[in-house]
This record gives sequence, structure tokens and C-alpha cells, in this order.
Amino acid sequence: MDIRASEAGPGTRGGRRIGPYTVVTRLDAGSPAHTPVPEHRYIARSADGDRTVLLSSPLATVDPQRFLAEAEASRYLLGPWVLPAVELAGPGAQVWHARPYLPALPLPLALAVHGGPLPERTVRALAVALAENLAVLHGQNLTHAGLGPSAVLIAADGPRLTCFGAVRAAAPEGVVRRELPGIDPGSLPPEQAAGGQPRPLGDVYALGATLAYAATGYTMPEREELPPIFRSLVPRCLSRDPAHRPQLSETLLGPGWLPARVVAAIVHQSASVLAAEAAAPAPAHPSGPAGGTPGPAAAAHHSH
Repeated sequence: MDIRASEAGPGTRGGRRIGPYTVVTRLDAGSPAHTPVPEHRYIARSADGDRTVLLSSPLATVDPQRFLAEAEASRYLLGPWVLPAVELAGPGAQVWHARPYLPALPLPLALAVHGGPLPERTVRALAVALAENLAVLHGQNLTHAGLGPSAVLIAADGPRLTCFGAVRAAAPEGVVRRELPGIDPGSLPPEQAAGGQPRPLGDVYALGATLAYAATGYTMPEREELPPIFRSLVPRCLSRDPAHRPQLSETLLGPGWLPARVVAAIVHQSASVLAAEAAAPAPAHPSGPAGGTPGPAAAAHHSH
């Protein structure tokens, strides 16, 4: 995988400015084209070169204020596997938010790099970590409402949850959400697709779809396509009736959870980003990102 700034994609070449940051590359460059992503995502760097971030901006079909409201809410999420926003655009500015950068691949890109579905040990560890963090969010009386393959970033030490509130940002309650740009229909719980309020058991449905994708390359596989260990769990998660979906459980990641090619791609991304040169000219006022709203220091801590 080559993520040089020159391959950032149309309109996102290295040197493009978004807020106080210069784009290095698109985070989702190289992901399968048919995989929906609910926001534009970039790896970007501050003009002084001191900070590298994962930067997001809304799709053209998403209301910018709902997008910012969900990003603001994500700043207070807890749990070892969540990657919340720590900085938001100021009032009246182009809409964006930023998360701390860590070398990571979107789940669809991890499958592409690996050459197909991930090993059973990796999917099992993914199930454990995502279920653990969803349980933490639900304990905060929050619903993720955006879980799907693209919302999961695969880092060397475990996954990270992103795209918090993507379903709510895409359309308000009462509006049918089927076939909305950026929303993966296979991961969208039926009750949310019909315009219902996102609830925790909807996250369980999306978890089942995400694990199915990691294990087979599809969010809605046949039961026989799943590894035997998931043939009970995943279909229960994907029940159309929320009352029939399972409860979340908590365990721990084990060593060696990732296949070698995915580890190598993560390392390559990290090295490429460190080597990339920001092409933007020096700012006229180098005092910092005016208008930005840096988040609390506690929100930037994601290790466990």
C-alpha cells in the first residue's frame, strides 16, 4: 500500500488546506470503492509540522451542524477502543473535526491488504474489543449509531471506533434512512433505516454486520459462510427484532491478533506519514489554529 501525498485523490492532493491543517493523504485511499464511508477522512498535519491528525469533514448530503454536534458529543466518549474528536472547527468556518493520529487502516482496507477475510483469531479479538467498548458507551447512556466496517480503524494494538453518530448526522429521527450516501445498508439496523431513534440494540445489530464483514467480506453472509465460532453469535446480532439480539460481553485482546500483511501496512502508513512533507506555505500568523476549539486533554488519551 502506498499512501504518498501525491496519491491523495482528486481534490485531496497533499497541500490542500482544511482549517489549520494540510492534507497529507486520504485515510480511505485504497479501500474498496463500493464500501460506504460516512465522512470524508484525511491524514493531515499542522502548518508548523508539530501535529498530525485524522481529520474529517461532512459529506455534501450531511447537515454540517448535525455533523458538528455529533463530533462534539464524541469528545466525551469513554473506553479503550474509541477514537473521539479532540478539536472542532470554529463558528462560521469550514466544517471539520480532528482526532489524534495513530497508524491505522479502515477495516475494508485491512481486508484488501490481507487479500480477503481476516483470520478467525483477528475477528474474535475484534469482536471482544468492539463489544467491550460498546458496553462502555451504553453504560454512558449513549448509542454509537454509526458502527459499520468503515467506522472501525485497525491499529496494531487493537481497533478504534470512529464515525460516532453517523446515522443521526445523515438524517434526523422520523426520516427514512435507507440508501443514504455514506451509510452502509448492511450495517444499518432495520429500526434505524425506517427513521427510528438509535438505541443500544441497534449497535448490537451493526456489530454483527461488522464482524460478518471482517470474517467473510460481506455484512449479510449466509450462516454457512461464517467461521463456526460465529455461526450462533452473528445471526443473533442480525435479528430484525431487537429483543432477540444478544447482550454484549467483555474479554481481552490476545497477542498476535493481526495477520502479518496488515501489521506491515500499518507500519508503512506510519513511516510514509512521518516522511511526508507538508506542501502548504508557512502561515501568516504562526501562533496556532485560530478559531479551533481544542478538546480537553483527557479526551486525547486512548491507550489502555
